[in-house]
Amino acid sequence: MKTALIVIDMQNSFLHSDCEHFYAEAPDIVPNCLALIRTARQRGSIIVHTADRHRKNFTDFELKRLPAHCVIGGFHAQYFTGFGPGDGTHEIEIEKRRFSAFFATELALFLREQSVERLIFCGIKTNVCVRATAQDAFAHGFEVFVVADATNSNRPHLAAASLEDIRRYFGQLVSTSEAMELLA
Repeated sequence: MKTALIVIDMQNSFLHSDCEHFYAEAPDIVPNCLALIRTARQRGSIIVHTADRHRKNFTDFELKRLPAHCVIGGFHAQYFTGFGPGDGTHEIEIEKRRFSAFFATELALFLREQSVERLIFCGIKTNVCVRATAQDAFAHGFEVFVVADATNSNRPHLAAASLEDIRRYFGQLVSTSEAMELLA
């Protein structure tokens, strides 16, 4: 079964200590996410790097709920060190303006064109963008795997509830080592 790794929003805004959405536990997932990316690159798996990005000085519905963040062209919107598309031929970027990387993007079309059936998710934040993207992946008919030790949130109780929802309703939870095996 053709598998793709979806790396959600590993950007300075969430991972750099000087940025607006940083939280102390965020960097804890960096080693596992990087290990998944290395494995996917070694095996020639498709890697999709998503980036939460917003336009400066324009109305954006998401900003009604959140302060301005990940403004295009700014340091906060850039990938954190070690993340983002590499030199590999099997990596793309999907810019998104909403929590789900499927909403108003070409992600589903791209994955279907590549005959991908299984998606493995890692990244920031479990209860927001990871959950929303995983749920939409399920709705699009993909087999969903969320790497529980390669995602977290500044709201641990919401992360735990989100992982429970994912497990019960639309996906499977796996460890980093199990996800590496799935990428084989």
